[in-house]
Amino acid sequence: MRKEQTRYSRLAQITKLINTKLELREVLEHVITAISEEIVQCDSVGIYLPEENGDFRGFVGKPEIINGMTLDMHFIDTEYDLLAKEVIETKKTIYIPDTSKDDRPDHRAVAGFQIKSLLGLPITYEDELFGLVFLFDYGIPMDLKEDEIQTVEAYVNMAGVAIRNATNLTRKENLLAEKQVLLDFTRELSMCSTMPQALDKCFSYVGDVLNNYNVGVHLLDPLAEKKIEPATLSKDSDWSEEDWLATHTKAPLDPANDGVFKEVIRTKMPLLIPNVFEDDRPNHEVCANFGIKGMFMMPLVAMGEVLGALAVPELEKEELSFAEADMQLAQSLADATAATLSNLLYMEKQEVIIEERTSEIRIKNNELERVVAELGNLSRERELILNSAGDGLFGLDLEGKITFCNPASESMLGYESGELIGKSSDIIFGKKKPAISETALFEPNQQFFKKDKSSFSVEYVISSIKDGSRVLGEVVSFKDISERMKLEEEIKYLAYYDSLTDLPNRVLLNDRLKQMLDKSKARGKKLAVLYLDLDRFKLINDSLGHSYGDILLRESAERLRRSIPKNAIVSRQGGDEFTIILPEINCKKDVLPLLEQVMDSFSKPYSLKGTEVYIKTSIGISMYPQDGDTAEVLIKNADAAMYKSKEKSGTYYHFFESEMSNRNLESIKLENALYKALDNDELEIYYQPQIDSKTNTLIGAEALLRWIHPTEGMVSPVNFIPLAEETGLIIPIGKWVLENACRQLMKWHAEGHTELSISVNLSGRQFEEDNLVSMVEAIIKEQKIDPECLHIELTENQLIRNTGVTIKKMKELKKLGVKIAIDDFGTGYSSLGYLKNFPIDALKIDRSFVQDIEHDSDNAAITDTIITLAQNLKLNVIAEGVETQEQLDFLMSKDCYIMQGFFFSKPVKATEFAEKYFINSSTLH
Repeated sequence: MRKEQTRYSRLAQITKLINTKLELREVLEHVITAISEEIVQCDSVGIYLPEENGDFRGFVGKPEIINGMTLDMHFIDTEYDLLAKEVIETKKTIYIPDTSKDDRPDHRAVAGFQIKSLLGLPITYEDELFGLVFLFDYGIPMDLKEDEIQTVEAYVNMAGVAIRNATNLTRKENLLAEKQVLLDFTRELSMCSTMPQALDKCFSYVGDVLNNYNVGVHLLDPLAEKKIEPATLSKDSDWSEEDWLATHTKAPLDPANDGVFKEVIRTKMPLLIPNVFEDDRPNHEVCANFGIKGMFMMPLVAMGEVLGALAVPELEKEELSFAEADMQLAQSLADATAATLSNLLYMEKQEVIIEERTSEIRIKNNELERVVAELGNLSRERELILNSAGDGLFGLDLEGKITFCNPASESMLGYESGELIGKSSDIIFGKKKPAISETALFEPNQQFFKKDKSSFSVEYVISSIKDGSRVLGEVVSFKDISERMKLEEEIKYLAYYDSLTDLPNRVLLNDRLKQMLDKSKARGKKLAVLYLDLDRFKLINDSLGHSYGDILLRESAERLRRSIPKNAIVSRQGGDEFTIILPEINCKKDVLPLLEQVMDSFSKPYSLKGTEVYIKTSIGISMYPQDGDTAEVLIKNADAAMYKSKEKSGTYYHFFESEMSNRNLESIKLENALYKALDNDELEIYYQPQIDSKTNTLIGAEALLRWIHPTEGMVSPVNFIPLAEETGLIIPIGKWVLENACRQLMKWHAEGHTELSISVNLSGRQFEEDNLVSMVEAIIKEQKIDPECLHIELTENQLIRNTGVTIKKMKELKKLGVKIAIDDFGTGYSSLGYLKNFPIDALKIDRSFVQDIEHDSDNAAITDTIITLAQNLKLNVIAEGVETQEQLDFLMSKDCYIMQGFFFSKPVKATEFAEKYFINSSTLH
């Protein structure tokens, strides 16, 4: 009990520190101290915060110096530290009790410090990652218990709140600072009466903000319609203005034909070019003459007209970079400068423009003064509260009547000055006061009553007033602990409940499940664990945004809460996963009413900010005692059953079967074998012909990956492609497929079959790689093939992920000359309205529509619609899965001639493909 009180006291103290003006480092040092005092077997604890480049760097910790280096010299290398990588990706606590049996920690650190056990935790708040915490030993395992890990998580949650608060405060301070800079700059601009004065002010402020004083301006006269020409240069520049103008004369710049000037003037938006020689828009000759390596250009825009542009070049570093906030502030300075220049250029409009600028300045000044006044009031209020803070004191005579009160006690109890004198103390205690004692009496967490009969929590001490050995009376000192009690409740809530859905979290669920298991054992009853996962939740998050995902999670939690009986518990496991515990049942049949309730609740659509979506859930159920007798095993088995449910479309449930654990083991074995498949030359490409049925000619082939396992034989792509996606192996495997397919195409072209094209599927993981376009370009050049003969196939669902980035990357591929087709068209979730925005060349009708085309009128109608849509959009259309003459005849009747499928040939090896179509080419099927 004392240990828990100490813990609550620490947590309360940290909570109070968060609400003070302490620096973040001091607050986090208190968190580190609390953890090290709580977990005494821990030799080292450190907090790592993210840098701007994404690295995690030591911030505070104990000890402060490790291996002769201070903590801020330590960086986490996720290439070696797979534990840190997993904590970052999953945002989940991971405890490794024995590092010798786990290869995720950085083996260098494990060996260097002789680490035997390790605890890694994410610092999060509302699912946003703010940092990492690591606890480890120097040779003696920590042997952490679950409650100790939960305690550390509670302290880390406080660190998350502190960092979130510090981040918000920094943002507010930066905003005030930016407003002040703009206000000062605008005031100084208003004092300028000439263009050189205004530009000098602009150069000075922009140089301070960007820490780069090589600022020059190019101007035009809108009235005379002159070209943009170099005007003047900052006095603090590395160049002299004479050299700057002379260099411009030697290598004249024509802004009308310069890509950078044209884009800035056209868009009226700033433009950052980190490396001018890796971008085709700048004039490379001019950049070389000036020694420019990077460039930031800002338009000078006033009243919708471009007056010129400010140029800030980088002359030393290989790449130029600025913080986004600094660039925005610099552009705001440029905007203010443009307005002043416009005033000076258009004197006849000076009176109107000055009035507008004065009005803007007045509004900004009023806003700033209001903010400053609010901050002043807040400071005064806090000062008054601090000045009046203090323990309440009142004295009692031997009859228990009040003899004196200090202002603090009168204020806390709601009485006027002197009003309590002479009254019985029973009106405060609410009962008879404890008898007079020879020693001081301490009473924690008691209730005192105010004048209005309401009560509040206090802790008080009663001490005797003595004259020698004679007791004259007593003095009572008390403290209002209502806020502390409230904070303790909030801390308890944060530790055990999910802040987004208000459902119990995993910590509380595990505790309740253990209690229910004990009751079930004692009463001879069964218990069911239901594990739920929302289908397509990631798609909603990626396509609509996280705010929509949060609404969906809250609404799902409410539907589940309404669906369960009173004795059941529903919790959020994390992400889009929920768990329901149903106790006091006799058999599986008793679970069915709950399942019907849950499935019915998910049959109704969700309204997400006016967007209506249907979401289904996959449910796995494990039963106590047949599927496990511990919380961990039951949850694990319910999770395994849930993945079985995902094999069916729509909301579906599945009870756990022992074979599922076996299948998970098989999946792990398959994953391990897949890691070796590429190195062991177990992968092979098969080719399926693509036929133009109108001319009865072979026009291309689709490259299809096959895995020839040394003992299992041919492994279906359905089994190993999802594994490759999940593990990231799809990246090297996909590159291998692209290289070898292009190499085979080059060989066939060299043999004279130059009319052939090759189609290669790209996975979603491949398409998200930053170097995709450069990788494709390098392979095309290496294999010396015509880019138009390479057809890249993407699925519908890939297109709607991060649409802006997707379109940009597709355009870059098209710029290489590559053709792009949408594979399995009609089976995804994209809108037909998206099609006109994507630079695609062909649609591939999914085989599911072609299979029953002669019998199923719906499939026939869908296929007809897709063909018509492609023709209207001037796109090629390819039918997959053609297996019968009837299917071929139907497709040709709809003017769809390009086909592939078993009717022509199954996928075959390259040698068999060549033998069939190049050597014995009398027939195509």
